[in-house]
Amino acid sequence: MGPLSHVTVLDLSRVLAGPWCTQHLADLGAEVIKIERPGSGDDTRAWGPPFAKDAQGRDTTEAAYYLCCNRGKRSVAVDFTRPEGQAIVRELARTADVLVENFKVGGLAKYGLDYASLSPANPRLVYCSITGFGQTGPYASRAGYDFIIQGMSGFMSVTGEPDDVPGGGPQKAGVAITDLVTGLFAATGIVAAIANRERTGVGQHLDASLLDSAVSMMSVMNLNYLVTNVAPPRLGNAHPNIVPYQAFACADGHIILAVGNDSQFAKFCEAAGTSWASDSRFASNADRVRARSVLVPLIAEVIATRTQQSWLTALESRGVPCGPINTIDQVFADPHVAARGMRFDLAHPTAGSVPQVGSPFRFSKTPVSYDGAPPLLGQHTDEVLRARLGFDDRRIGDLAARGVIGIANA
Repeated sequence: MGPLSHVTVLDLSRVLAGPWCTQHLADLGAEVIKIERPGSGDDTRAWGPPFAKDAQGRDTTEAAYYLCCNRGKRSVAVDFTRPEGQAIVRELARTADVLVENFKVGGLAKYGLDYASLSPANPRLVYCSITGFGQTGPYASRAGYDFIIQGMSGFMSVTGEPDDVPGGGPQKAGVAITDLVTGLFAATGIVAAIANRERTGVGQHLDASLLDSAVSMMSVMNLNYLVTNVAPPRLGNAHPNIVPYQAFACADGHIILAVGNDSQFAKFCEAAGTSWASDSRFASNADRVRARSVLVPLIAEVIATRTQQSWLTALESRGVPCGPINTIDQVFADPHVAARGMRFDLAHPTAGSVPQVGSPFRFSKTPVSYDGAPPLLGQHTDEVLRARLGFDDRRIGDLAARGVIGIANA
């Protein structure tokens, strides 16, 4: 029994930010009913290759992108552009605890599925809207995309090598980081709204946006600017406030050196066989930040003389924070990652099984649960409409025949 096992979530979101949010809620025990378009479903089902393979090694219809953020959900295929589909979703919302959607601002009002339309029938409903720019402001009507938000939020201005070095220029993150962070913020907000409802008995509308989330995420960079009125530059893998705190090339790869205080710097110098710790230019972190252009090349020269493992052994034995730069295959081969159960498989109707990545939550009393693989489109339509709305064979058959609902064949 997860901590949210008493919660039912109606998930009208697609792609990443919303599904990422609701997958976390599912892992925490919530019953998540994923509403999808009959015939096509969530856009990311087709965002491949790669696709999951069946037992014969053939591609299934389930893209890896879709599989990353939809486990533990029940897929109900309903065309809510039609009045009968709208009625189905409204009835499901009447008894839901949470509704998550990521349509454009006002996009669900024409179907009677916006917060103003649904909350009178269910005042306890926590309704979360995820958009690019929020429900208010001059950009509210714009569509929001992660890549664009990474640029607009200032994230790319501090990510990548400086302009004056080879390969310099703004860079996006290797994953859709603003989508993912927004999903996490939305999940946090939903849990907070549920906690408030326990005291007041009333739900509320939660307005979550990619741009707000991305600006908030800039944390230290924001304050570095706000206290100096100077925009932080790109520093590649270096840290604006700590030196040495960056990646260095060694004889056979790279290591990350993350020296957080003067004691660690002294231990690093011991491992490196240098006297830098007694050099007044590098005595404190503030001194090292000011002397970055002098110290970093000296460190780079020394680290390049030894292998990655040699450095990791020498530094770890002295308590100096360091680590390798792993490829994804190396991540899942790491014994610690394996010991933490971060990779597992779930049974799947067409693929046999699909790989999954574990939740980072570790509860002592209410552990997370992985109740099912990402569902096929319409896999649970029949089940949910019977159990929650009392539909019978005749009504389900009629709705399916007219394309109002979709039912998986597998």
